[in-house]
Amino acid sequence: MPVIALTQEMGSLAKDVSLRLAETLGLEVMRHETIERVADRMQVPTSFIGRLRDGKAGFVERLTADRRSLALYTAEELFALADRGNVVLRGWGATCLLRPVPHVVCVRITRSMKKRVEWLMAHLETDDAEFAEAEIRRSDDAHAARMHAQFGVTWGDPVLYDLVLNTDRLSVNSCVAQIRALVERPEFAETPASRALLANMALAARVKSALKDEHATADIRVTVEADQGRVTLRGIVLDAQERLLTEDVASRVDGVSGIDNALRLMTVPRRFASAKQT
Repeated sequence: MPVIALTQEMGSLAKDVSLRLAETLGLEVMRHETIERVADRMQVPTSFIGRLRDGKAGFVERLTADRRSLALYTAEELFALADRGNVVLRGWGATCLLRPVPHVVCVRITRSMKKRVEWLMAHLETDDAEFAEAEIRRSDDAHAARMHAQFGVTWGDPVLYDLVLNTDRLSVNSCVAQIRALVERPEFAETPASRALLANMALAARVKSALKDEHATADIRVTVEADQGRVTLRGIVLDAQERLLTEDVASRVDGVSGIDNALRLMTVPRRFASAKQT
């Protein structure tokens, strides 16, 4: 059940590689359903999510965007797709989110700025090279900022990937052949342990999203760990009621068989507690 995570770099031909990979290996490929489901969970238009991701959102939109919800719901979608297996995931931080899973192949597809500008000019049917380069740099800046903010990494750091392919020098078919060879190596063979790790990460992501969905627990930030259906909650909450509410919401998530509630109560002045409840 191969799972391949690719980067999304405008004009790099990553989309072409992902589609050819899916065709060659008989895999599903992530399509627009992800942005629709994330937008639906956040109750915002898909165009808003698109503008945020592409760096086209205006000042007010960037200021008011609920980036925590975007990150949580995106992670839930990606882990769910990866958990089903047989899929190519492109962009959305998939290479960082799925990096801990040994059987997931993480690949960066890159290309020179010159070639990327030529690609975008042809795509937009324009001869304005300056405009095309500005669009690519804006997109790159948005991706880099999001990866740093969400994962604390430098976008493009080769250490983050199992394979870096340059489509200046390699054709799409050659990229597919290289990735396919890596998928078949024993280092990326799916094992019961790697399968269990992915399932645990998917369950923890569902619990975090469920806590965000509930008004009473939406602002509570706790650590969630899952192990074969059993979920451990760690962190600090305001009072005993929040502790019970968090446990109750987590216990109702599909796949949760039990809760170890290790949440601790905050020791705060009464004035702080009153202010938080207003």
